[in-house]
Amino acid sequence: MIDITDDVKELLNYTDLVLLDIKHINPDKCKELVGFSNEKELNFARYLSDNNIDMWIRQVLIPGITDDENDLISLKKLVESLKTVKKFEFLKYHTMGKYKWTDLKIAYELENIREATDSDVERAKKICGLD
Repeated sequence: MIDITDDVKELLNYTDLVLLDIKHINPDKCKELVGFSNEKELNFARYLSDNNIDMWIRQVLIPGITDDENDLISLKKLVESLKTVKKFEFLKYHTMGKYKWTDLKIAYELENIREATDSDVERAKKICGLD
């Protein structure tokens, strides 16, 4: 379990809603995607649930990366295990911010990944029982 600091606990006393992005449900794939495991974010979600703090769970749907059926089923199971989720949604991956990497002369790691479509989101929602 992650250590929630006293300052964070105090802040959460004044928080009506937490928007929590789950980068990837699979810890190894999460580490490959963002450089870190998802352990802290998943434990934070459990902390919010255990302490009756409302949350929205969001995940960016990236074709070929976060849209694997088994991973989506695992994400669904996580969300179902949390008692204070008020909304669960998928955000479509897009390349609108790609220019930031170009301006900084940093390689854009998702260069060959297509943008997510409405059909991709509908498929994910169906797998997760959100249709």
